Formats: sequence, structure tokens, C-alpha cells
Amino acid sequence: MKVGIAGFPRSGKTTVFNALTGQHAQVGGFTEPGKVHLGTIKVPDPRIDRLSEIFRPRKTTYAEMVFADFPAPQAAAAEGRSGSALDTATLTQMRESDALVQVVRGFSDEITGDPPDPVRDLANFKTELLLADLVLIEKRLERLKKEKGKEQESALLQRCKAPLDAEQPLRLLELNQEEVSAISGFGFLSRRPVMVLLNVSEADVHAPLSAAVAEWLRAEHLEGLVLSGKIEMEIAALDAGDRQAFLDDIGLGAPARERFITAAYQLLDQISFLTTGEDEVRAWTIKRGTTAVKAAGKIHSDIERGFIRAEVVHYDDFVRYGSEAKCREAGKFRLEGKEYVVHDGDIIHFRFNV
Repeated sequence: MKVGIAGFPRSGKTTVFNALTGQHAQVGGFTEPGKVHLGTIKVPDPRIDRLSEIFRPRKTTYAEMVFADFPAPQAAAAEGRSGSALDTATLTQMRESDALVQVVRGFSDEITGDPPDPVRDLANFKTELLLADLVLIEKRLERLKKEKGKEQESALLQRCKAPLDAEQPLRLLELNQEEVSAISGFGFLSRRPVMVLLNVSEADVHAPLSAAVAEWLRAEHLEGLVLSGKIEMEIAALDAGDRQAFLDDIGLGAPARERFITAAYQLLDQISFLTTGEDEVRAWTIKRGTTAVKAAGKIHSDIERGFIRAEVVHYDDFVRYGSEAKCREAGKFRLEGKEYVVHDGDIIHFRFNV
């Protein structure tokens, strides 16, 4: 899973990236134009923590997520502008992400002193994504006029063009699986799930989203979080022993980065099934709605190929009853076939033969 961190210059994208990943990428501009910062983080999961306490495995493995920090438009960065159109190179890099996080400036510009205008930046970013997709569609439709036998593709692209003309993102357009597969190669940005992160100053770290921003998000069917990138970057750099004292000092119960990472995981409609044992306790990431046989393939293709059955107990039941044996007695231990739809928190042992 790759989540792209995007936004306009001096919104604090790289600061947020450092806060999420614990890295130390240079803030205030990219030293290598066009370079994307990449960082892999573990998705916090108290279920894995608890199961590791129970099984004492030799290895504990959490679900992982890759964050990509895209460079700001080069012309805007060079001229010191805090808002500008996204350039072609940035848009191309963004298309490689499974989801996007727009970092929005919620503090006064440190160079110009301009006050924040989150709704303006949200609207401008939306427009950039819509225009980028519209250009792709119009170019392809123009080429299709010269090709025969492409009427079905042309009709589908015309369907996609309609909401863009109406200033609506493609993620709101209902498409069947065949249609989704047909347009997947275009990498349409407005089909990507989007989360908004309002990056605020330390003074505003406890403030909720403003009424104007909250209303805009509701209208666009988007989720938003408030986070102070600078504070979270400081927290991420602290030793574990000093972290809680710092959080208590500024009145935060826990790092906002954990809440954000979990929300980003959910944004992609991902869930985790769990495997346990003395060797390893592990979270496996799958798309919501995945069947048992496909989940088995996540572990190894041989398990999918030789699938016999899945032995399933949900994490909540396992913790409530305390053991697999007691779950069996309570009727909470199940044998499921290939078409069973895996649920978040299922503890599964696959039986297979190859």
C-alpha cells in the first residue's frame, strides 16, 4: 500500500512525512528536484500486541504502509510561492499512489506572513486533480476517433468525462469491476481515495476543524484530521521513555500520527486477518471483501492452490474465552470454505495440500 502525501508548497508536507515515518528528510524544499521521499511504517494494532503477549512468538510482524512525500511544483518552490498549480512531474508521481493525503496549511506562511486559507487550498487541489484527469480523457478520446473497434472504450471515457465536466471527482462515479479494470491503466487521480490533513501550529493543536473546512469536507464526502506536523515530528524524534512526558506536557494523550496512520489504513478499505503461533504473530493486509482462498494466497501461492479449509476464530472471541479450546466449546471456532469472506480481526489457520 502506497499513500502519497501531496499539497502546495510550504504546507508542511515533508514535516508531516517525517512525523509519520520517523525519518529526517530535509524540510523547506527538496535538495534533489523531482526526488520522492519514501518511508515504510508499521500500522499500530493493539490486537497484535495482545496476541504477542499471549503466544510469546519468536517474531511479531505488523501490517505496513509506504508513505511517499512528493516534491512541490519546482517553479513555485523556486519563486517562494505557497500555492500554485501542480506540475506534470508531480502529477505523474502521484498517479503511482493507492491513496492521497492532502496536507493543507493551517498556519500563517512563515515567509510571506499570509494567513491560512484552507478552503481555498482544498478547492484548488481538487481542481488540479479534475483537470489532470480531464486532459488524459480528452487526449485519449481524440486518438480513439482514428481507431476502429474502440466504441466501448470511447463510451466509457465519455461517462467518465461527464462528472469531471460537472466538477465532480471520478471516485463518486459508480462503475462495475469490469469498467474499473478497463480504466485502471489511466491512473485517474480523482478516483483515488483522499484524506485531508490540516497542518496547524502548536497553539491550535487542540482545536477542531473549522466550520468552513468541516462543511467543505462533508460536501466532498472526505475525511479530515487536525495535526501539528512540527510537534509530531518532535515527538517522533524522541526516545520512547521521553515521549509520554512530552505528550503530557503539551496536553496530548497519544501521538496524533497513530490516529492518522490507522485512518489512512482504513481509507484504503484495508483490513487485517491474523495468524498466530510460537514462530510468529502476524497481521496480513487484504482488501475488504476478500475471500478465504485469496487471503490464503496472501501468505503463499501454494496455500491458495491447495486450499482445503480455513479454521477461523475472531480475535474478540479468542480474547474473551482465552484459548482456542474454549472457543470451540463456546461454538466460536468455525470451519470455512473458499468463498468465506474474511473479516477484520479473524485469526485464521489454513489447511491445504499440494
